[in-house]
Amino acid sequence: MSTPPFLTLPPSARALRVVTARGQFAALRAEPAGAVRGSALLVPGFTGSKEDFIALLEPLAAAGYRVTAVDQRGQYETGGPHDDPAAYAVAALGADVRALTAALAAEGGTGPLHLLGHSFGGQVVREAVLAAAAGAAAPGGAPLPWASLTLMSTGPGAIDPAEAERTGLLVEVLPTMGLEEIWQVMQQMEKADGERARRLPSPEVAAFLHRRWLANVPQALITTGGHLVAAPDRVAELAAAVAAGLPALVVSGVHDYAWPVPEQTAMAERLGARRVVVADAGHSPNAEQPAATAEALLAHWV
Repeated sequence: MSTPPFLTLPPSARALRVVTARGQFAALRAEPAGAVRGSALLVPGFTGSKEDFIALLEPLAAAGYRVTAVDQRGQYETGGPHDDPAAYAVAALGADVRALTAALAAEGGTGPLHLLGHSFGGQVVREAVLAAAAGAAAPGGAPLPWASLTLMSTGPGAIDPAEAERTGLLVEVLPTMGLEEIWQVMQQMEKADGERARRLPSPEVAAFLHRRWLANVPQALITTGGHLVAAPDRVAELAAAVAAGLPALVVSGVHDYAWPVPEQTAMAERLGARRVVVADAGHSPNAEQPAATAEALLAHWV
């Protein structure tokens, strides 16, 4: 999971709920002080939330962008059904992204909209783009509603085998173990990992991570975790959308435990996408090196 470096919102940001045709989504919104150059929709990954992008809000808003980071269905403050696996299938979550896109466009005055997905969120936004591209190819279809696409710390298919093993174990125990019980086990594992123990968050952030974990809908974790361990490679399909006029960026930290960095580089080559590797960052450059990550995004959005 991503660990935000802090939780205090910058002066430019506020919490809100975005109302869409597919329900309401908890969000953080940062507004530029002056003219709006464009807007961005940021989608978090597995076990994540809108707070994963909190360190990006100020620099992106200062550059003139209206930024909206959301909790996906089943995450933290958005919530979702507890007994409907179909609600968390990647196609359904992609439909949520399209509904959010339409809602943001309806606000008006936001300029071109840039789409970003982190980790599992990258595969969700990929699904949204593929569905929209299929509609655009139909007679009378509308053009894609996004000015660009960013895939952050995500890969072409299933996660790294070691991560798949851990995620598969989580999926197996979720039907029989409570979230608090699982949390305590995870904390013991963290303490046993000397490297991770040296990077423990502040007490405030640690309390937030605990609260966020308990707010997950277990069925969402089961369904989305199951996707991650067996995700199909749809890069060739996405490359067609990119070639048709959707500029793409693949960005990651120099170290990534979820998908190997060379695999992400190869994905960028297959997409014909810009590639940025952020120094001194792992799986969450958005939280670990926000200034360098914001610089990469702004260069892509120009």
